[in-house]
Amino acid sequence: MVQGYCVKCKEKGVELSSAAIHQTKKGGFMAKGTHEKCGTTVCAMMSKDNAEKAMEAGATKAY
Repeated sequence: MVQGYCVKCKEKGVELSSAAIHQTKKGGFMAKGTHEKCGTTVCAMMSKDNAEKAMEAGATKAY
């Protein structure tokens, strides 16, 4: 699925649970989900191709 960086516990490669793909104002894409260990919202910036792959893998579309 989608991986990101948790700012609260400084862990890299965090698997996002219940990831949702959002589109930014400038047209970029980002995945937003929660870190299961600490419950913090984790975001990961991505390209359009990676966003489409993540949606095929099970992430929800939020735009």
